[in-house]
Amino acid sequence: MSAELLARRDRVLGAGAPLFYTTPLHLVRGEGVYLYDPDGRRYVDMYNNVPCVGHANPAVVEAMARQQGTLNVHSRYLHEGILEFAERLVGLHGPNVESVVVSCSGTEAIEVALRMARVATGRQGIVCTNATYHGNSEAVGKLTRLAVGQNASPEVRSFPFPETYRPIVEGASEAELCDAYLARLEEAIRSLQASPEGFAGLILCSILANEGLPDIPSGFMARAAEMARAAGGVVIADEVQAGYCRTGTWWGYTVTGYTPDIVVTGKPMGNGLPLAATAASKALVDGFRARTRYFNTFASSPLQAAVGLAVIDYIEREKLADSVAAVGAHLEAGLDARAPAYGFIGDVRGCGLFLGVEIVHDDGARTPDPERAVAIVDALKDRGFLTSNAGAFRNVLKFRPPLVFRQEHADAFLAAFDDVLAAQA
Repeated sequence: MSAELLARRDRVLGAGAPLFYTTPLHLVRGEGVYLYDPDGRRYVDMYNNVPCVGHANPAVVEAMARQQGTLNVHSRYLHEGILEFAERLVGLHGPNVESVVVSCSGTEAIEVALRMARVATGRQGIVCTNATYHGNSEAVGKLTRLAVGQNASPEVRSFPFPETYRPIVEGASEAELCDAYLARLEEAIRSLQASPEGFAGLILCSILANEGLPDIPSGFMARAAEMARAAGGVVIADEVQAGYCRTGTWWGYTVTGYTPDIVVTGKPMGNGLPLAATAASKALVDGFRARTRYFNTFASSPLQAAVGLAVIDYIEREKLADSVAAVGAHLEAGLDARAPAYGFIGDVRGCGLFLGVEIVHDDGARTPDPERAVAIVDALKDRGFLTSNAGAFRNVLKFRPPLVFRQEHADAFLAAFDDVLAAQA
């Protein structure tokens, strides 16, 4: 059956469409933190952040069915639902976030943010890290995994992502390291300022998820935001991967200690229904709308509103932020406790229910080992736990389960992880 499905998939979707795992997994059903294959085998989902309140969450399903059975139209009509949803969403931020542009995907929402920054400043240049990912349209894709000094387009510059594990200055104190990364950021900003494009803004994933969840030198994010604004730019926080409450608080930027001008959210907002948003001050949003007349047929719909509200309601009702903080701390402590016994575990890091384990060669040089990371991911899958590998070198085990993941799931995973690590030793 798998071979037949693969052949059929290659025929209708095109050969090369990405799949997880050396032996791809066929799924037919989900419930809570669990996914099931056609034979009824159950897997614990430790990767998919889209169903943030759980697969097939009954409250979300009911809201979706009720609204679709009542009314669903585009945004060129008045409807209370989308207004209530937008008000709830901006209310989760600080007072500098007042209005929202709704879209359907993180890529779209990031593109809106870039255009918003460019409209506000009258300039085009964007600075990002050298190992980031913000989306896959032609415009947004220009930000993806850029080598420092080798930029994909005249309006983009990158700088080395800040981290303490593989610092750009060996032996530096944390304060010195922070200064060193800020100096590289300043170089990127000045390069744009000296170009015809000018400097429009800085975009950062609040927890540097695609970079591998590095430990960021203390104070870097706040000082980077200050530097960008002092240079006349806008600060964009990409919260698409972090999502609601994944860090144990509503937003990743709270954990990493800075205040953005524009906040982009996506994936988890609709628990599977396409829903994304670009939130900012009313002045920024009004300026964007006046210059672009932006419209998205499937965005700001009553269906998006009903589902989006159901997700926020569920998170608040079930106190998932508190649960994420507690369960995430328990899981991270378990991973930390196991690390010293294995020379190929270089680092354990992250926050809440977004954790990474860096896999390296046992050579004392912190050499990334993506092949072993893939082998561990495959072995965990065979034991019923779905994870993936990511990071700048694709060697970081990535744990990002639905927010309804509980301590009993963490304990079961740690037991399976013990078996996998022992087999790798």
